[in-house]
Amino acid sequence: MKTEPITQNADAPLKSRRSSPDQLAATVAERLKRLIAVEGRSFERLAERSGIDPDELSRIKAGVAAPTLGHLWRIANALGVPFGSLVASKERRGVLVIRKSEPQIIGSADRHFLSRPLFPFDSQRPVEFYHVVVGPSHIERAEAHAPGTKENIVVAQGSVEIIVGKEPAVQLDEGDAVDFLADVPHSYRNLGVVPAVLYLVMSYEAAASGEGAG
Repeated sequence: MKTEPITQNADAPLKSRRSSPDQLAATVAERLKRLIAVEGRSFERLAERSGIDPDELSRIKAGVAAPTLGHLWRIANALGVPFGSLVASKERRGVLVIRKSEPQIIGSADRHFLSRPLFPFDSQRPVEFYHVVVGPSHIERAEAHAPGTKENIVVAQGSVEIIVGKEPAVQLDEGDAVDFLADVPHSYRNLGVVPAVLYLVMSYEAAASGEGAG
């Protein structure tokens, strides 16, 4: 399939309300320090399991470098915790309003795939909800998530191609949805020349506390 040239990246729909990389770096650093402090974990073991360079991981842990989406998935998988325990709003009771003017945006290294958490982390209800923007003609390849992890995606704008493991590719147009086990490598491809917008619900097979799992 011929790939159309990228005319604008995934930042475009979020440009007026982009979050500060410093904000994301500080949030992840605070969570990561707490998670590593759990008995049986260590910085050295995390670096080995995640495959992240120790110097790079040290900068993330110190809050001086904002992690990419790839970094965060490797860290979550290595620690055995839900992705949301690293990035989402803190667990709380009552009503939580998440303003579009104050987003927490996580992106791929090239910023062509952006994900915005739309939920507070709840260790008793392991379900996560994201607003995702995929840049024109961009392909985002994801590593296998924890066993039993499911993704449910609905396309709000554009057309995308989803490939899950060795299954045939499926095309989704605006309003279409797909549900699949994400514990195998999978990918998301924007088939258009403008950003595609998706809403993604991720659920885990069993509740895993962000403080003590893994």
